[in-house]
Amino acid sequence: MTQSKNLNLDVLIAGQGAAGFAAGLYAARYQMKTAIAGQDFGGETAIGGLIENYPGNIEIDGFDLMLEFKKQVTDLEVPIIEENLKSITKNENSFLCELNNGQMIDAKTVILAIGRERRRLGLKNEEEWTGKGVSYCSTCDAPLYKNKNLAIVVGGGNAAVEGAILIGKYSKKVFLIYRGEKLWRPEPILLETLKKTKNVEVILNNKVSELIGSDFGGLQKIKLEKEYKGENEFIVDGLMIEAGADPRIEIPLSLGIHLDKESNEVIVDKDQKTNVDGLYAAGDLTNGSNLKQTITAASQGAISALSAYNYCLENIH
Repeated sequence: MTQSKNLNLDVLIAGQGAAGFAAGLYAARYQMKTAIAGQDFGGETAIGGLIENYPGNIEIDGFDLMLEFKKQVTDLEVPIIEENLKSITKNENSFLCELNNGQMIDAKTVILAIGRERRRLGLKNEEEWTGKGVSYCSTCDAPLYKNKNLAIVVGGGNAAVEGAILIGKYSKKVFLIYRGEKLWRPEPILLETLKKTKNVEVILNNKVSELIGSDFGGLQKIKLEKEYKGENEFIVDGLMIEAGADPRIEIPLSLGIHLDKESNEVIVDKDQKTNVDGLYAAGDLTNGSNLKQTITAASQGAISALSAYNYCLENIH
């Protein structure tokens, strides 16, 4: 839904993930003039595949869960603007927000729920061959590996292990490659499933050092930094990069929002407040919780909406 220029809002919420939708739901119930802006529907939840740990749902696809979140918000007539936030300028009593399409929005408060950017390996041709053998979403692309010979998954955390297990249901063989001496603290239940998945082979203390292929055909081979079983080049059907994600901090940096020195996450207090009055943050962007899950993102979104509501009551006349 595209809105007219120069909207005046009580709260602008940046992000269409669990945190953003939850913030929109609560802000609307507080009868705040609200809008949500963002291009990526559903955030990480929408591409997370089957979810079995969200209370109230024994199991539900992440995309479907986000559709339910969105419906609750749109039923309350909260407009959703399909544009990302480009910049924010803080004025005396409000924030002037510019979207990528040039639309300007004046908001009394802002909630940043813009999440994280998937981490790349930084290899030559990686970006050019994305969609041509290189991808970043196991749950999205796993069926593409049906009856293929060899798939490579890079990473050592939950997402990489889940991806390897899932792709292993389709591909004849999967290598899970991680640079560390052991996998990076995957959930025990995932580790047990991985051990039982016989066509997934874990390669530790190694990494993909080169992508080999052509502009026309895309990825054809990968080269490892160290030999594995006497080989360091493998003909592959695809490379899945599940190496984690980094907080999107360009806008926070421009506003002087304080970041955690180690994680680069936006620092928030128990009310999701940043050090900038009237500006709140929720979800994977923040240091609010070490548990980066849909349930924690949603709870932080709800809290941030209450904080924005109280701020408007106390400071805007």
